[in-house]
Amino acid sequence: MSKADCPPPRATYRLQLNARFNFAAVEAIAAYLAQLGVSHVYASPFLKARPGSSHGYDIVDHSALNPDLGTKEDFDLMTRALRANGLGLILDFVPNHMGVNGADNPYWLDVLEWGQESAYAGWFDIDWQPEPSHLRGKVLVPVLGDQYGAVLAGGGLELCFDAVAGEIAIWAHGAHKLPIHPGHYGRVLGSDHADLEKLSDAFSHLEGFHPHEQRRAGQLKADLAALVAAEPKVAEAVAERLGHFAGMAGELESWKRLDRLIADQHWRVAHFRVAADDINYRRFFNISDLAGLRIEHEELFDHAHRLVFELIAEGVLDGLRIDHIDGLLDPKTYCRRLREKAPRPIYLVVEKILAEGEELREDWHADGTTGYEFANLLTNLLVDPNGQAQLDELYRRFSGERRSFKAISRECKLAIMEDEMAGELGGLAREAARIARSNARTADFTRNVLQRALREIVAGFRVYRTYVDTEGASPADIQELETAFSQARRSGRGIDHSVFDFLFSLLSGKAVARPGSGFSRQDVLRFAMRFQQYTGPIMAKGVEDTAFYRYNRFIAANEVGGHPGHLGAGVEAFHAANLARHAGALLATSTHDTKRGEDCRARLAVLSEIPTDFAEATARWRAMLGGSEAAPDGNDLFLFFQLLVGAWPTDLVPADLEPLERFRERIQLAMLKSAREAKVHTNWAAPDESYEKSLHDSIAAAFANREFLADFIGFEKRIVELGAANSLTQTVLKFTVPGVPDIYQGAEAYDFSLVDPDNRRPVDWAWRKESLDKSRPIARDTLLDGSAKLAAIAKLLELRRRHEALFAAGDYRPIEMASDRFIAFARQHGDCTLVVVAARFPGRGPIDGFLPLAHHCPVYADILSGRQITPGKEGIDLAILLAELPAAVLVPQTPPAIRHSQP
Repeated sequence: MSKADCPPPRATYRLQLNARFNFAAVEAIAAYLAQLGVSHVYASPFLKARPGSSHGYDIVDHSALNPDLGTKEDFDLMTRALRANGLGLILDFVPNHMGVNGADNPYWLDVLEWGQESAYAGWFDIDWQPEPSHLRGKVLVPVLGDQYGAVLAGGGLELCFDAVAGEIAIWAHGAHKLPIHPGHYGRVLGSDHADLEKLSDAFSHLEGFHPHEQRRAGQLKADLAALVAAEPKVAEAVAERLGHFAGMAGELESWKRLDRLIADQHWRVAHFRVAADDINYRRFFNISDLAGLRIEHEELFDHAHRLVFELIAEGVLDGLRIDHIDGLLDPKTYCRRLREKAPRPIYLVVEKILAEGEELREDWHADGTTGYEFANLLTNLLVDPNGQAQLDELYRRFSGERRSFKAISRECKLAIMEDEMAGELGGLAREAARIARSNARTADFTRNVLQRALREIVAGFRVYRTYVDTEGASPADIQELETAFSQARRSGRGIDHSVFDFLFSLLSGKAVARPGSGFSRQDVLRFAMRFQQYTGPIMAKGVEDTAFYRYNRFIAANEVGGHPGHLGAGVEAFHAANLARHAGALLATSTHDTKRGEDCRARLAVLSEIPTDFAEATARWRAMLGGSEAAPDGNDLFLFFQLLVGAWPTDLVPADLEPLERFRERIQLAMLKSAREAKVHTNWAAPDESYEKSLHDSIAAAFANREFLADFIGFEKRIVELGAANSLTQTVLKFTVPGVPDIYQGAEAYDFSLVDPDNRRPVDWAWRKESLDKSRPIARDTLLDGSAKLAAIAKLLELRRRHEALFAAGDYRPIEMASDRFIAFARQHGDCTLVVVAARFPGRGPIDGFLPLAHHCPVYADILSGRQITPGKEGIDLAILLAELPAAVLVPQTPPAIRHSQP
């Protein structure tokens, strides 16, 4: 099945499901979403996740619904309510990884219990022969809060018996189940009790039932559970035997018996920091509780998609959003297999972060991306590039930071490879060295020099990854590799050029492009494809999750897929992107991953128009708050001021103490997370309590400083007004350009949210329903409270509903304007026409000029304001058209009329 078989949605509405906002809650707002005008609910993962999961991405069973969200009946009621209101359903699906550790993933627990003999060992991306000899045949389980010996001596590792299941396991910190291999049950049960002795002996001879040891163990576990249930004395005997493995708190020697038992298992439990060096399974980024899946294996693919395909076949699901597509070994094959095996055509988008100039691969057969690139494009369109030089100078003076964003990004990527993901890099280096030793021409390349070279190559990548597969490398792959290697050769000057030549031949597949290479084709391509699974996490953790929090020059640009080194986007670039975009691509402006909400960024864009005013204001504020050697430093303080500007609630005044306190707490949490992610003064692994307390207290002092607040609010008043104009411009463009508009929950009204978890706060549905019901024309006096944004979205979605062909397949025709302050274009499909014009840079003052119309009609109606507009000889006078609102959506009121153009 091709993507052409399934028309794209009219618009989607993203909902974040959790125990507090569940299936029943979605059912309750179905009618409101339909009234708003979207066509599909776009749900966060709702398959079975770790209990208490706040996001659903830690799935433990793809074949079941998440019980935290409700029952199967609750799910059915939700889907029936969606259908009754004409709404489809799209699921955020997670094929890259599963939630592990804890005690909830039966497949992972089976691997820990049976090691390589587990039926599920091949599902997870585990290296069973890592370099540390003590890990061979084992899985590292880095869950301990302290060093192994300290936890062992402190009683943090407890041997327990599950009387219902007849199973024996170690529990780490009472939360993480570590199964004992059944072959060792005899050591625990002993021979003190006659019945237990029989079972002990049986467990100790499981090898006699090869290859059915696991079936036999299951029978013996059931016998043990039945015996314990029937005989209280047996239960007492088991408890007594468990006690033999316990020691005295603080006396390590007394825990030797338990230590020896642990040493013989298929897992090695360790301090969480050990993962950075010794991890031997692929993770989602550096998160050890999320283990990578080998979804390229067809058996696992079929298992993981069985329930989803059933829901598609039943008409419950209409589409999938594929999470972290770059984590997969072979994204192209995965997407194609998804298309082939889906029981009916579906809408398919992928979470792919595109670098500047990078395009989504056509041969994946996806409908588009999830829209990160659009969010950044739209923000940059609102940013005045003329302000960059002054913002640069202001940031340098205020923070003392003089390095470029590119230099900081490289530094951060190197730090992630050194401090958090060294184990994965070491594994790649070992594999490269093994391939090198297989050929006399390259046998002298040592692991050490290869690891140094690989480190420089990864740091030199400008994209998240390449897509070399069993068919080789595309021209785009070769270009990106050449760019990364060019950078690596310059930065790794002490490394012989022949090392880079060898690695380029491996990573491009050219080493085995011809017969008789002396290398194994399987080994080389497997290495290249595994390398590609490493570069993405380094980019994500190094740039998104570190550099974006260190480089605070202009934080509206610091978003996933953003390029903070350069500010602003020209009108030509905006038009070019719209012309090139996939018709099914999502148009996102806020997501669960954005660090600042869309309207927060629209406000911050105003600063690019008034950099001198902002510089003077920040100097005053710094003086009012006083300086100290404690937190925050200049960089953090500059971030703090920007967060206040972007997120200050429109109607908040200092006299409103409770709302002020709530906002202060939000800012404190966002600042704390930012400081930890930046990893300069504090971090998640080893928080600096002194710096964090000083940061917290300084923010509290700022909120208590009346002089500062009064001055800030005086400055903010103008920002709020200009930012509201930017927000409406942003909204109108989003809902009229090619693509599928996606609304993040609650963002149909103003979204001034900060980084998660702030962007997952409860939504005020009652206010939104009430505002939607009023449905009055949009006017200037409605811009500040968010109702204008909601009304504009509802009007534009109604337009999209009535004229689906215009928006799904209509031409996009840029209209050349005399000033770069205006963006204008027409949409055309048959005799159906729409003209859009919007103003940017509201701080520049009064509007003038004309909207030229090649074949204009006598009268146009503005969808937003409801006004009738009559063009003159030069077109439409923008001073009149945009006198009240910064944007207009015009439809002709005489033939050929839009009302007669229904497909």
